Order: sequence, then C-alpha cells, then structure tokens
Amino acid sequence: EPTVRTELMEQIPPIAIFLQESRPKLPTAFFEYLMPIVVRYLTDVNNQVRKAGQEALLILLEQDLIAQSDIENKVCPILLDLSAPDSDDEYKVEAVNIICKMASMLSRTTVEHMLLPRFCELCSDGKLFQVRKICAANFGDICNAVGQEATERLLIPKFFELCSDSVWGMRKACAECFMAVSYTTSPEVRRSKLSPLFISLISDTCRWVRQAAFQSLGPFISTFANPSSAGLYIREDGTLSIRPSMQDVNSNSCQPSNNLTLMSSGTNAT
Repeated sequence: EPTVRTELMEQIPPIAIFLQESRPKLPTAFFEYLMPIVVRYLTDVNNQVRKAGQEALLILLEQDLIAQSDIENKVCPILLDLSAPDSDDEYKVEAVNIICKMASMLSRTTVEHMLLPRFCELCSDGKLFQVRKICAANFGDICNAVGQEATERLLIPKFFELCSDSVWGMRKACAECFMAVSYTTSPEVRRSKLSPLFISLISDTCRWVRQAAFQSLGPFISTFANPSSAGLYIREDGTLSIRPSMQDVNSNSCQPSNNLTLMSSGTNAT
C-alpha cells in the first residue's frame, strides 16, 4: 500500500536521529537498513511515496545524518540516473528539484564533481521548460555552492542562455536571482558580462521580466560595493543585509544601528 510506504518514510528521520544518539550500540544500523530504503523510495512508482522519500532525504542531509560516502555512492548516482536525458519527465523534474535543494548541504567538491555537470546539461534541456525553470530559480544557490571559479567557467555561459530563453518565466526567474549570481563572481565579470546582461533584462519585451529586473536592480548594484566600507553582505539565506560599522558599534548604545536607521527612514518616507 502506498500509504504504508509513505508513513514509513515519514518515520525514517526520527529513527535515524535515535540511531545517531545510540551510535556506539548500533554503529551500522542506518547504513545497512534505512539508507537503502530511502534510496529505493526515490524511484517508487507512487508520487506521494517519492515525495515523502525526497522530504526524508532532505531532512537527513540537513541533520548531517548521511555519511559522505553514502551521498557520493548511493544518493548522487540515483539522482543522476533520474535526471538523465532519457529519464521519465516526472522523475526528471523531481530529480533536478532535489539536486538544487541538496546542493547547499553538500561539500563543494561533491557538488562540483558529481552534480554540476548534470545541472549544466539540465539548464539546456530542450524538452521540458519546467526543468529549465527549476534550474533558473535555483541558479544563485548552485553558484554559491560551487564558488567563483566554477561559476565563471561553467555556470555563467548557462546563465546567459537562461536569460535569453524563449519562455518569459525563465527570464523572470533569472532576474530574481541576479544578485546571488553576481555576488559569486569577480568585479570584472560583474562589470563586463553581467551588467550588459542585466540591462537586457530591464529592457525585456515582457513587463513581468522588466518588473522583476527593476526589483533586483538595487541588490545587483550593491554587489559592486566594497563590503568592508559599505557594510553590505549576503546572509546564508541569500538576502542582502547591512553590517554595522565599527564606529556604530563603539558609539553610544542609545544610538540606532544601521538597520534601525534604514527602517525608520523607510517608515518616514511612507
């Protein structure tokens, strides 16, 4: 029964946490019994079971409950099979979604060597626009996961492709993640490549793309600032924030911080 398998998947994370706490007594229980079930259910014929398996996998990764060897030898290979060009459409969409979500939880080496080549292929998937849209929406996270060198060498050309995609939703998704992509690149790439690309999005024929680009204009400009002097930095969740300067930190505690100043000035403006 699919409902039984779904319920079973929902119990895997708490069982894994219990086993981790009891690891001296049960050192190989998760590896021998639970991990094969999680991997197998990623290819279950029932979509609800697969969804439960995907959620369980992400929880296990977030809690750092899966060994690096299991990730590379068991999880990544099945995701690569599911996202292959000849894979079933539904499986492929699910697989690319999981790849994008788990990229931030894995080591840079694992992402770059095992998942990045497939991600680049999926960015150019001519069969399913849903696959390309997932890639575009998560592009900034992938850039952050692999770092500047791989971003500039492999991902920026794919980003150019997505920014000129015939589907306007793809271009809109690129505009929304533009700051995260820019933040991962060097100042020279921002100036010479990303700036002209951003201008093309602001001038897009679709008003939804233009609107998304204008909303990202300020954050994109902020990536040109020197963080040490401007105090701008990107949080782990990808949002732009302001770090108080040393002068503000050392000033009287009654003085408002930079964030409070911005909030109150915004309130006055409205």
